Amino acid sequence: MRISTPGRICLFGEHQDYLGLPVIAAAISRRISIDGHYRDDHKIILHLPDLGLKEEFSLNDTFPYVVQRDYFRSTINILKRKGLTFSKGFECVIQGNIPINSGTSSSSALIVSWAHFLDKMSDNPVGFSQKELGEIANAAEVLEFGEPGGMMDHYSTAIGNVIYLESTPIIHVEALTPTLGTFVLGDSLEAKDTLGILARCRYGMEDVIRKVTGYDPDFSIFTTPFDKAIEYKAQLTDDELSLLKANLEDRDILIEGKVLLTQSVNSPVDEVFDKHFGGLLYKHYKNLRDHKRTSTPKIERMMNAALSAGALGGKINGSGGGGCMFVYAPTKAEEVAEAIEKEGGKSYIITVDSGTRIEN
Repeated sequence: MRISTPGRICLFGEHQDYLGLPVIAAAISRRISIDGHYRDDHKIILHLPDLGLKEEFSLNDTFPYVVQRDYFRSTINILKRKGLTFSKGFECVIQGNIPINSGTSSSSALIVSWAHFLDKMSDNPVGFSQKELGEIANAAEVLEFGEPGGMMDHYSTAIGNVIYLESTPIIHVEALTPTLGTFVLGDSLEAKDTLGILARCRYGMEDVIRKVTGYDPDFSIFTTPFDKAIEYKAQLTDDELSLLKANLEDRDILIEGKVLLTQSVNSPVDEVFDKHFGGLLYKHYKNLRDHKRTSTPKIERMMNAALSAGALGGKINGSGGGGCMFVYAPTKAEEVAEAIEKEGGKSYIITVDSGTRIEN
């Protein structure tokens, strides 16, 4: 049994899901696969040649957890609680070509693949939907360990293509099927600064919302118009005001992006669409760079080189402070990839891809 699941990029709504705002994400043509077979005992043996690791444990020994973020065991436990049983162990090889620790959801793709594999190989397969597999992976990676983290990565990698996800007031996910051209992913090879960035973008913005709501109880991150932000100038520092304006504008960019992507489902994509879409990505990037400060000098050089080589727009991807960026380059992907490499990045030409699937 071979299962594969894609990585993902966030098109719109970066650094907004934890504020309750929606996101739009796309699955990409870099994937993680699990290829495995039954054993005659209760052992689980996992070979991870990309990392030079081997993991071994018994199906009877999935709790308590042995290491922090023990996702292989936690996924089994979530499925056992859902009534699945396992009378035989498995031996698997796990391989992939998603950049690791770069903001493209390699860990979520791995856990979705593992949940999908376990369902199919259990004594009583349920045949979970892609959406349900995303929820199981989120439970195994986030809820089981009390970790911070939204649903975007798990839904996006499980469902595939492009998704629109609302998490407030209830979780609502829409599968979008726009026709999109080629992207180029650029790994800066710089470590992400997730905690440092979150301190500013999440906790800093939550402070801003508290201050503004204290002054104006009618304020809403969901509905207050961008133009109204200036009215809160006296309550906020310049830095806080810039963070507020960036979040309101990024919210509006996502709304415009969703309309554009939805329109492209029924009409052929043309140069006007491509430029509009690329422009929205870059507008989002400028807010992330200038106000949320998630970019780095190297990523900025990679971005400028890509735009000069013919990319139509792009943004930093993931938490930031390092990691990956991507650009939309429907006509000049090879030249753009080369330009990113010249600036010291590792480039990958990618397209939007399907969600978790059985490969054989």
